[in-house]
Amino acid sequence: MPKFTLQDFKRYYVKKLLLIGTIFIIAFSSQAQDSTRSKRSLKEERREEKKQRINSMIRQEEEGVLSYYKQSVFGLELRTNGYGAFYELGKMKSPRRSNIYSLEISEIKDDKEDKSSSGAFFFGNPFIYGKINNFYQVKLGMGQQYVFGQKGNKNGVAVTGIYQGGFSMGMLRPYYLEINDVNNNQARTIKYTPKDSALFVDNSAILGGGGFGKGWNELKMQPGVFIKTALRFDYGRYNEMVSALEIGLSVEAYAKKIPIMLFNEDKQIFFQGHIAILFGRRK
Repeated sequence: MPKFTLQDFKRYYVKKLLLIGTIFIIAFSSQAQDSTRSKRSLKEERREEKKQRINSMIRQEEEGVLSYYKQSVFGLELRTNGYGAFYELGKMKSPRRSNIYSLEISEIKDDKEDKSSSGAFFFGNPFIYGKINNFYQVKLGMGQQYVFGQKGNKNGVAVTGIYQGGFSMGMLRPYYLEINDVNNNQARTIKYTPKDSALFVDNSAILGGGGFGKGWNELKMQPGVFIKTALRFDYGRYNEMVSALEIGLSVEAYAKKIPIMLFNEDKQIFFQGHIAILFGRRK
């Protein structure tokens, strides 16, 4: 029976280790190649999906279809009782329906407001006789936009309808007048108070308006709610751009009656129509 020396024992185990190492390297290399192929295949699939999505959006744009996943819109509006501006974020949920979230800033004016001037017109600001407060609103709303009709082509007009509602924070800013106080023989800037009520409505004592900078540190808050509905006519040629005209109606209701003018009944609920120009982008 042959005898194994220590040298033979070492050679035997070295061969075994080399064989195991070779098998491990081959298996690891094969797994790495499969992983690389898998990653490459995943990237190619994503690239192909993106390409198909872009081609689909291009085809829809050529067909006049409003297609996007998000749109940002700015609007300037002229209201039957004032003016306003708003920002709106829209997220498409289906080919015809989108959720919208809005921030709007506006001012409501009384329909009896009429600018006047005193005999010292060139030395004073025009003023509104009987006005005691400016009334501003900051509104946060949410709602939906629905597509009634697509453009049909790049030169067409898409018709959409919106409805939304939300919270409105009304802000009253005292209206100031520059008056000539004959009792004290001096010019003063005053707001309407029981003490100065006679001077405030004395047309012969009024020199002009107190200026836009007055009263901002005296704002009084009035919480309320609003509802708004409108039709939009999107005439933009390119789908990624928003160019539209909006016509709509809204109603606002506040916790208390809002004093804007003397000699007029204070209102708590305001109805108004508006027309707005919209511009923005889609993604």
